[in-house]
Amino acid sequence: MFRHNPPDRSPGGRRPEIAGHRSDKGRPIHILAATFPNGPHQPIALGAAARAFGLDPHATALAALAALHESTAGPATAAIRLLGLDPFAVHAVLARLDPRMDELALQAAALAHDPAARLPAPSAPMLDISAQHHSDWEVHLFAS
Repeated sequence: MFRHNPPDRSPGGRRPEIAGHRSDKGRPIHILAATFPNGPHQPIALGAAARAFGLDPHATALAALAALHESTAGPATAAIRLLGLDPFAVHAVLARLDPRMDELALQAAALAHDPAARLPAPSAPMLDISAQHHSDWEVHLFAS
């Protein structure tokens, strides 16, 4: 099984962006580090690590699929817990998203050699707007 290392203490480069630094082909990771001094978003880091390690297109698509799965399953689980939604209904929605997520993963893998700044991010403005609205709330969920 996988060993868990906290993100701020990762001996041996367990995080993708650190592991890529250790690779002979880690140039994409160094470019990302210069472009995003606070670190790239996880999907970008996973794609850069896949490229740095020279993974084939199928494996790169699997890395993209892992990022897509996390970005949908996490909020779905939160919706079940916080809103009391039916878990079977929520997971049925996730199952219906599978074909679209496969398509998106293949599209992402095809863009693995493009600079991060040229990658499509149609939902990014909505995330920023939502974060701004959240900062105005009196009560913050999951505030740390």
